[in-house]
Amino acid sequence: MTRAFAKAALAAMWLISTPALAVQPDEVLPDPALEARAREISADLRCVVCRNESIDESNATVARDLRIFVRERIMMGDSNEQVIAEVVDRYGEYVLMRPPMSGSNLALWLAGPALLLLGFGVAFAFIRTRARSTNPTEAELTPDEQAALARILGDKQS
Repeated sequence: MTRAFAKAALAAMWLISTPALAVQPDEVLPDPALEARAREISADLRCVVCRNESIDESNATVARDLRIFVRERIMMGDSNEQVIAEVVDRYGEYVLMRPPMSGSNLALWLAGPALLLLGFGVAFAFIRTRARSTNPTEAELTPDEQAALARILGDKQS
């Protein structure tokens, strides 16, 4: 394998591994500052079809419509917060990649750590209870059991 081929293969793998942005050339705003704002907002909004992709990364039609909507609102002079509020009004908090830690979301944010602490507590209580309990195998043998054990060991040793 030649060195040039190896470099080309490495470059191709790097290009494949980087996230592809789905923004089409006809969506890009002429002002670079406004386009940067649109990209920032788009990165924080979830595609309602693709689940865990931002609208900036998604090729879905709904994501394209949302990207265009974001750019239209920016061109109208809306702030980033106003644009995001408008999208949330249409689609709900689900559309946010990082939903706020308030209201009904607070229960979801706190459920994971609470269950983890509960699991640690149950494990600690179980281990502590086992450590305190007497192990039945440590109980002393009855005279009948000692005699049976002596008979068995006597037969094995002869």
